[in-house]
Amino acid sequence: MKDIRFSAINWPLLALITLTGTFVAAMPVSCMPVLFKEISDDLGLDLVQVGTIWGITNLAGIFVSVIGGVIADRFGLRRVLALFCILVGITGALRGISGSFSALAVTVFINGVVRLVVPIAASKAIGVWFKGPRLGTAMGVSAMGIGLGLTLGPMISATVLSPLLGGWRNVMYFYGAISALVGVTWAFSGKESAAVSAAAASSRAPALKTISRLVRLKAIWLISFGILFRIACIIGVTGYLPIYLRGQGWSTAAADGTLAIFYAASAALVIPLSLMSDRLRSRKAVMIPAAAVTTVAVSLLPLVDGAAVWVLAALAGMFLDGFMSIVVTTLLETEEIGPAFSGTALGMIFSISQIGAVVSPPFGNGLADIGAGVPFFFWAGLSLISLLVLLTVRETAGRARNITTIVRR
Repeated sequence: MKDIRFSAINWPLLALITLTGTFVAAMPVSCMPVLFKEISDDLGLDLVQVGTIWGITNLAGIFVSVIGGVIADRFGLRRVLALFCILVGITGALRGISGSFSALAVTVFINGVVRLVVPIAASKAIGVWFKGPRLGTAMGVSAMGIGLGLTLGPMISATVLSPLLGGWRNVMYFYGAISALVGVTWAFSGKESAAVSAAAASSRAPALKTISRLVRLKAIWLISFGILFRIACIIGVTGYLPIYLRGQGWSTAAADGTLAIFYAASAALVIPLSLMSDRLRSRKAVMIPAAAVTTVAVSLLPLVDGAAVWVLAALAGMFLDGFMSIVVTTLLETEEIGPAFSGTALGMIFSISQIGAVVSPPFGNGLADIGAGVPFFFWAGLSLISLLVLLTVRETAGRARNITTIVRR
């Protein structure tokens, strides 16, 4: 196995991982909030049902994330990404045939079952193929792809694609076709790397034994609960914000554009934040301010109007992908885990954290009966809890200080 510098990395491979985040993990999901008005008019959904659908998007993650992590640990990452990207495309297109709330809930759930394996496998791929002192930077590049998809989804789905393609159902078919195409690209992307093969060979212990070993790690639980409350806040806000702004008299384009600003700020800063955490040799130096800024910005959203909403949306979103990238990097750098079991560990934290993503949207949306702005205070409180939990997470970046090379694929 030959060692090379980060600058000599196979950038086409990193680009494919990044595009997977854009067109498979992000856009087919981020399109939903801006299409909810059209979907609810077509299917006769109320606000709580809309929140339930948005939560069900992540419900499958509670049950399948650990299984997805085990699959990523034990089988070739290219094969796993190829298969599940194609399945995301097929099941994502099935959302377009839904004729009722129940049918949409079922198809969204099925899509989530396969979709949530993709970010786990992609994150493990980054951890194995690009490990070393620049792991945070590589993770940031891949997270930028997700940020780009989260930005483009709300920006073009309702105002461009739906009128162009003839409605929300055809938008679902369109995104399904793109996801499947990315899967086909993975299928022909080349042979499995020696690094992945070695990691898979070292993770042949029974799955239950591996999970039993990992579940005793304090870091797993702290990171899981930190992400749980963080995701609960973000998913709640992003699902409700366009509906809230339209209810305040904003035009469709302006309301959807605000959500796009939220995600665009994240995409613009994810690489600088990842670079900063590498250079500072501190993950918490970025994570903690990120959680604090999000808490304040979300709590102020219902108290302002006009351009101030855009500013707060940008502030709330600017750390989104950078934060998640750095938290995942922290997990991968935890010495008790290592590359062999990183997929299972990622699956465990995603499984636990998805509970917040499922419960938060319908519960928060239900608080709108008290007042349209009340849900934001609830979600800001969840962000504050995340901040307090992450303060207790152990710093990991310093452990990479003496690693000067990375592994060739």
